[in-house]
Amino acid sequence: MSAEAADREAATSSRPCTPPQTSWFEFLLEEALLETHLKKPCPDPPPVQLIVQFLEQASKPSVNEQNQVQPPPDNKRNRILKLLALKVAAHLKWDLDVLEKSLSVPVLNMLLNELLCISKVPPGTKHVDVDLSSLPPNTAMAILLYNRWAIRTIVQSSFPVKQVKPGPPQLNLKEQAADSILVLEAALKLNKDLYVHTIRTLDLLAMEPGMVNGETESSTAGLKISTEEMQCQSPGPFKAPPEPSCYCAICEPVLYWVIGSSSLHCTIDEKRLAGYCQACGVLTSSSNSTSQQSTPYSQIHCCMRCGNYQLVKIFLEDNITLRLPVQFRQSVMRELFQKAQQGNDVLDEICFRICTCNTVCDVMQGRAIGIQFNQLFLKPNKEKIDFLLEVCSRSINLEHASESLKRKMAAFLKNMCLSLEDLQLVFMISSHELFITLLKDDERKLLIDQMRKRSPRVNLCTKPVTSFYDIPASASVNIGQLEHQLILSVDPWRIRQILIELHGMTSERQFWTISSKWEVPNVYGSVILGIKDNLTRDLVYILMAKGLHCSAIKDFVHAKQLFAACLELVTEFSPKLRQVMLNEMLLLDIYTHEAGAGASGERPPPDLISRVRGYLEMRVPDIPLRQVVAEECVAFMLNWRENEYLTMQVPLLLVQTNPYVKLGQLLAATCKELPGPKESRRTAKDLWEVVVQICSVSNQHKRGSDGRVSLIKQRESTLGIMYRNELLSFIKKLREPLVLTTILSLFVKLHNVREDIVNDIAAEHISIWPSTIPNLQSVDFEAVAVTVKELVSYALTINSNNHFWLIIQADIYFATNQYSAALHYYLQAGAVCSDFFNKMVPPDVYTDQVIKRMIKCCSLLNCHTQVAILCQFLREIDYKTAFKALQEQNSHDAMDSYYDYIWDVTILEYLTYLHHKRGETDKRQIAIKAIGQTELNASNPEEVLQLAAQRRKKKFLQAMAKLYF
Repeated sequence: MSAEAADREAATSSRPCTPPQTSWFEFLLEEALLETHLKKPCPDPPPVQLIVQFLEQASKPSVNEQNQVQPPPDNKRNRILKLLALKVAAHLKWDLDVLEKSLSVPVLNMLLNELLCISKVPPGTKHVDVDLSSLPPNTAMAILLYNRWAIRTIVQSSFPVKQVKPGPPQLNLKEQAADSILVLEAALKLNKDLYVHTIRTLDLLAMEPGMVNGETESSTAGLKISTEEMQCQSPGPFKAPPEPSCYCAICEPVLYWVIGSSSLHCTIDEKRLAGYCQACGVLTSSSNSTSQQSTPYSQIHCCMRCGNYQLVKIFLEDNITLRLPVQFRQSVMRELFQKAQQGNDVLDEICFRICTCNTVCDVMQGRAIGIQFNQLFLKPNKEKIDFLLEVCSRSINLEHASESLKRKMAAFLKNMCLSLEDLQLVFMISSHELFITLLKDDERKLLIDQMRKRSPRVNLCTKPVTSFYDIPASASVNIGQLEHQLILSVDPWRIRQILIELHGMTSERQFWTISSKWEVPNVYGSVILGIKDNLTRDLVYILMAKGLHCSAIKDFVHAKQLFAACLELVTEFSPKLRQVMLNEMLLLDIYTHEAGAGASGERPPPDLISRVRGYLEMRVPDIPLRQVVAEECVAFMLNWRENEYLTMQVPLLLVQTNPYVKLGQLLAATCKELPGPKESRRTAKDLWEVVVQICSVSNQHKRGSDGRVSLIKQRESTLGIMYRNELLSFIKKLREPLVLTTILSLFVKLHNVREDIVNDIAAEHISIWPSTIPNLQSVDFEAVAVTVKELVSYALTINSNNHFWLIIQADIYFATNQYSAALHYYLQAGAVCSDFFNKMVPPDVYTDQVIKRMIKCCSLLNCHTQVAILCQFLREIDYKTAFKALQEQNSHDAMDSYYDYIWDVTILEYLTYLHHKRGETDKRQIAIKAIGQTELNASNPEEVLQLAAQRRKKKFLQAMAKLYF
């Protein structure tokens, strides 16, 4: 064998081997392989992929001798494959959340139909006609599971989707809706046990107890079957099924896998189940008083259903306990208002009392007072004021209430006084015990003076003036109230309703202008404001503005609702705006993932990655595009290490036309080739040239069609702020450590190229960048220096324990003469990579350059004893610097208390001589004691001396850390 072949074989054998993926047909050949495979921590292929493979192989059509495509044969192989798919689904406990997420609708439909077949559900039977009470539990549970999935699928596909391209026939789920719902209604009519079971089924849980061999077993999906029971996998004779669509008797043992087992696998969300039970209790006329009165929800619903509107007591008690969510309280109030508006005059007083309770609750929790309360107090009277004061008194415990809560209640009562015209009603509030307790004497006096100055003198000789509240409200008042609601609302359907009402009152107003905070990007504004229909224009503008605002404040739930409503609206008339909304919803989904699952390291779903690629490759003409979307998409691909796409699959035209894609491609390629040979530095050189060009000073610069200075174009020195706002804002979207290290290393190298630089900054991979620039005068080094500082500060917010980034931060402080701060970061860098110095600091962290800079920092801080000790840390001890430092008598450190940290005998001998020469007897004794320690004896083995040195390094660095941290 040649030397070259031997080297190649040795290299190949040294590579780690990846275990091969188990093929689907292996499970047909070995009986116990499936159970063993599914018990693995991370089986490859995963269970859902196995289901797809089994069903795909079982449903492959055959070709006869005449080369005609025939349906899949009903043979032993295909039946076993379907049974294997059922077993895997049973292993997943029939969790529809998992199955729906990973399987398409046709595949899941096929799987559940196989379950119906093996569970002895007669083929062709309408589930509506089946009496569940007469069926075996296994059969009933299979029917319930199938119909539960059907209803979930119907709900998820409630909104119609236009089919652009012709495809295979889709499952007609809507035709099954009536049958599915009637099945569940039939289950509700059965006994209590099946009623509870059906509630669990609706709760998206698993299947309930099954019957195996006449014995009840609590199970959903056991995975236990003996070799004898698994007859359909044995090599013995196979008995053909009586009907092609049914399983034969030999497959019945699989029910042990699919339905029954000896342990409970039903995962129940108790709180959610209790909520469903309460919700169902509202819709039924159950006479079970215990269940109806168990919670405030049940009590309220019972009162609402039975016509007993004595709800005030419950709401008053909840003002103390705060168990009811504010949305629920408001929904009850809205329902009461609706019934009152339908002519039920008895409810007027109840509406007022409930509204008062809700308002006081809002006040205590710092929320704004609703419009309904102001409307109900348009005509205040003694009874209303009495009840208001009662609610306030019963809603606050003055002995335990916080000072903040007291101030909120006091401010509310004070504002009530200022809003009342009748002084008698004002006196009722100001003389109340709660008012006197909450407001100080000077506050009460100031309030009374304000009321007296505001109150007009009464002339008894003239007619009484008509009260302001007796005058009918004008149209302008109604418009103002609706505009106020429009500003506050984030419900898209409520926004639409308000705009319809406003446009019905007047056609002269442009309601998208009523709030100065409603802003949409200029690139979108011209398209939206070009809509001819005024109502549609207002609605699209406001929905987008509110959606962008919610996205900016990270209220992603409301932002998605607003964008979805806007998308549905513009789809009907504007393909251009439809694409705009799809782009904004993509950006919103990126934000949502990065703030949620992405923050914990979970990779984005493949669908989101595919949509990002689709946006980057989009070439639809005349579509207004926001630059931030492209920035976020490129940053998203870099953060999730989609380097293969950026370097190899991204279209060339896209790289040439989108500067951020170009920058992302160069970054991805450089990171990908970092461990490579010198030839790989070609990509790094390209990235270097692009960044140098960005940082260059030029008398010419170009602006794009959107008015922004192009990212890749040269720019004037006066455009340094523009440069930082563009490039730095893009870099601050990056979170992937290697990408940040690479771009930080590049800017550090660019910073060090400067001619007048005194102290270089160290960084990883700094050797891959070029060492010179043809025209140094063209680079704006001031902007580069600021960028390096901002970049390292941002990087440390991503990972404050990256020791190389900490060294860069320390070098920056060292270069700017901030020596105490530099020592802080040098020590922090060593601490994070050595378990707070309990382990040795790696030599690539505490290099000789770092130690020398720490020495200089201590010297300039007049900590000369620390200087002498740090001189020992160098590969070759710097005795000259150490001796010179020890000669300094004006030292600001602990001096002789540091002698125990010295392990070099030569330095200790010099200390002894120095103190003897100065006549410092006490300090000389301390030095002699330090040098006399047995572990420093030169006759000791080398490992003993090394251990002594390491122990002193550890104690000294820990003492320094306590001093500078």
